[in-house]
Amino acid sequence: MELRVLQYFLAVAREQSISAAAESLHLSQPTLSTQLKALEGELGKQLLIRGSRGSRKVTLTEEGMILRKRAEEILTLVKKTEDEISLPDEAVAGELYIGAGETQLIRLLARAGKQLQERYPDIHYHIRSGNAVYVMEQMEKGLLDFGVVYGPVDSARYESLKLPVPDVWGVLMRRDSPLAQRKAIAPEDLWDKPLILSSQENDSWPLFRWMQRSPDKLNVVATYNLIFNGSLLVDEGLGYAVCFDQLVSTGGDSTLCFRPLTPRLEADASVIWKKYAVFSRAAEQFLSALQSLALETRARLDRAPGGPSL
Repeated sequence: MELRVLQYFLAVAREQSISAAAESLHLSQPTLSTQLKALEGELGKQLLIRGSRGSRKVTLTEEGMILRKRAEEILTLVKKTEDEISLPDEAVAGELYIGAGETQLIRLLARAGKQLQERYPDIHYHIRSGNAVYVMEQMEKGLLDFGVVYGPVDSARYESLKLPVPDVWGVLMRRDSPLAQRKAIAPEDLWDKPLILSSQENDSWPLFRWMQRSPDKLNVVATYNLIFNGSLLVDEGLGYAVCFDQLVSTGGDSTLCFRPLTPRLEADASVIWKKYAVFSRAAEQFLSALQSLALETRARLDRAPGGPSL
């Protein structure tokens, strides 16, 4: 399977038309069709469903959709490798890929990048947002340099840097909701309320242990993947969103407010990278800056009164 042919296939998947893809690739339509037929023959599977006579639209078969996903991953990894190897010997530049869920701790990563920006302006950062399953899958495929994860780290597979500030769980709600009058939210306060939860929740999620209830005993009216979308559901009065603090603005004239949980529930995060990873010079500099920043932040928080905060 040639990389060039995978690029052809992705162009057809994107354009949903062989003729349009051929035009974008500066190929003749018969040449592109021949290449696609050869790819299908090599794999022994039909990848495209050609439109009926008079229709130029093509759709992907189930096998075609699988190949599209894998081809995108393969070509991304190839480009990443080419970019790293082709740099001049002393250059500190290139693309860094970081996977994380929604968390205030992205600020620490941004500060590390900012510290490097003046000396190394040709380092570019790409944040890939997703849940823990997504981050770990992308790490295993080599598509991420670093990932932000919660809970224990598999030390046999990954090196890690524990971040100095935990995320704090709480409830996002409308200011005119009954629970907004409370300073903190106890488990029993939520037992009969319409809840909006993260879509990655499962039976072992720490939140359910805190709630002292299994998911089937709660009134989960909706789930979210991005808390911004979840906040819109809250704003329209659909329910109460359980999420981390400092992800949605609740100041000024916002109709929303955030209340922490009691007993307090925190989530400790770590930045991970593959054990024995061969880093680019850009990744080395970024990790060094992040490690220094984490130490400085931890020391500052130890000296400061009150709870941890970025």
